[in-house]
Order: sequence, then C-alpha cells, then structure tokens
Amino acid sequence: MTNSKYKLSKEDFKQINRRSLFTFQWGWNYERMQGSSYLYMILPQLRKMYGDGTPELKEMMKTHTQFFNTSNFFHTIIAGIDLALEENEGVASKEAVTGLKTGLMGPFAAIGDAIFGATIPAIMGGLAAGLAKEGSFVGILLWVAVAMGINVFRWKQLEFAYKEGSNLVTTMQDKLSALTDAATVLGTFMVGALIATMINFKFTLEQNFGGVNFNLQSTLDSVFPRILPALFAAFIFWLLGKKGMNSTKAIFLVIAIAIGVSFLGHLLKTPILGV
Repeated sequence: MTNSKYKLSKEDFKQINRRSLFTFQWGWNYERMQGSSYLYMILPQLRKMYGDGTPELKEMMKTHTQFFNTSNFFHTIIAGIDLALEENEGVASKEAVTGLKTGLMGPFAAIGDAIFGATIPAIMGGLAAGLAKEGSFVGILLWVAVAMGINVFRWKQLEFAYKEGSNLVTTMQDKLSALTDAATVLGTFMVGALIATMINFKFTLEQNFGGVNFNLQSTLDSVFPRILPALFAAFIFWLLGKKGMNSTKAIFLVIAIAIGVSFLGHLLKTPILGV
C-alpha cells in the first residue's frame, strides 16, 4: 500500500545530502551514468512514500534507474523538485518526473561544469596556488574554505528546491541559457589567463652572432608574448582528443618531454628550456 501522505523531514534531507556528498559517483557506469546513484540517493525516501515492496515503489525505482547525468553540484536541486512532485502526486507524477530530470540535467550540467568545474577552481585555485607558491599558509586555508563553502551550497539547495517544487523550474527557465553562456565565457577567459600566468617555462637559448646577441625568447616575446605556454597548452588539448589518450598519460608524456629536453640541453652544453 502506498504511503502517499508521508512528508519528508529534516532527517530525510540529511540522509539524502549525506548520500549525495559521499556516494553519488559510486554507481557511475557508461550505460546509465548516474542513474543507479540517483536512485540510491533517494531510495529510503521512496520506500517511505510508496511502502516497501509495493508495485508503485518498483515502478518508480525502474524510472529512476534510467539514464541520468548532470553536475554533481546541482543534482540535488533536481532531486528536491522530484521528491516534491512524488510526495504530492505519487506514481502519477512519473511522466512529469522523467521530463523534469531529462529537461534539467543538461542545463545544470553545463552551469555546474562552467561555474564549479572551471570558474571557481580557476579563480580561487589560482589565488590559493599563488599564495602557497609564495610560502603562505593562507593558500591552503583558502582552498579548504572554498571546498567547504561549495559543500554547504550543495547541502542547502536540496531543501530549498523541495520547498519551491515545480515552480523553481518555471522561475529559472528564462535565466538558464544566459547564466550558462556567461559562466562558460568567464571560465574560458580564466583558463586563458591561467595558461599565460601559471605555465612558466621559456626558451633559454641565447647565442652571439658577430657581436650581436640573439635571445630566442626575447625575440618571440616581441612578436607574441607567452606564445610558448599557449602552444604547449594547445598541444595538450589536441593530445587529449586523441583516441586512447587520457589525462594520466598526458601527464607522464609532459614529464618525459621535460626530461628529454633537459637531457638534450645537457648534451649540447646549452640549456634549451627554463623556468
């Protein structure tokens, strides 16, 4: 028998948030991605709403194991609206819930990746790394504070979305595209700035030709400042697009290139690259 009158409590929200923070990626797979993780996250609440072992519970469990993939930083907004619909309408909300998840997972994936996957790590990570590089302990504290702030944001959004229910979708719909575009542009801008400031190697080749000193890096800087970091970053991006290549392999390749160039400079008795 379906327990359609059950109302979610503070303890329910805490349980969902704990599963969201600590277990959401455990069930990730290439077929349905986050589908099984989403179901696991809200399964105790579904059991309370529909009753354990009921046909309604089984039907909604099948619904929630379908393909689902969105940002880890926004999936509890979708879950909050979903649970509000199911709490009010029960299994009759099946189509609406499916449409909600399908419609929102794409925009929220773009927003979450742009803001929390690129913009905030680029800005705050750059500040923290810069401070740490100068020997300041504040750099570590800053990055820890940012991570904690993001987790607090994730914790709070679930109950907010649940209270707003389906109205949240119509309220935010006209702003999603603009926010996604703005965050993407800002994230791209910050990545470009980090390439120019954080990749700090250069050509050290310097020769004297007939009394005229030739410095390769100075010559390049007069034409295109920081061109070497830009070309190297472009090479890595191109490399990551190749079949069978991943970030781990790319890191080892960069290490191998650095060792090879250093060894070549040792053989030639002339440094080629420096930091």
